[in-house]
Amino acid sequence: MASIYTVDASVFLNGFNPYEPGHEVSRRFLEYLREQALPLIEPTLLLPEVAAAVSRGRQDADLARRFAGALSRLPHLLLIPLNETLAQQAVALAADHRLRGSDAVYAAVALRFGSTLVTLDREQRERVADVIPTRLPAEALEDLRP
Repeated sequence: MASIYTVDASVFLNGFNPYEPGHEVSRRFLEYLREQALPLIEPTLLLPEVAAAVSRGRQDADLARRFAGALSRLPHLLLIPLNETLAQQAVALAADHRLRGSDAVYAAVALRFGSTLVTLDREQRERVADVIPTRLPAEALEDLRP
């Protein structure tokens, strides 16, 4: 497995929300990535996605901004803007694998950079598994642990 990851917003949000099932595993996975300074290659889309979910779920715009801001400052994070080339890769993945638009953007980033896509979205995971290494947070954590 690659030691470069593209982590879907679902995992960041799950790790943030202690009331969600699977929270502890997502939190431990993200913490391990941070501790080991393993590269995270993410679409810039990650930031508004997590901000929207936190703001809507918690009814707290300031918390949403702080959470997105904290993610953007992770030292091992590389944010990839959605340019024309990446958009066309996402279009192809969306069409060929019947993905939602945002899911296709994460998949396009993972495909372009040869990273492992870590997601809690079953549909996203299953539909691109033939072209991109995909893992659940628990599986990725298992892969990483000595």
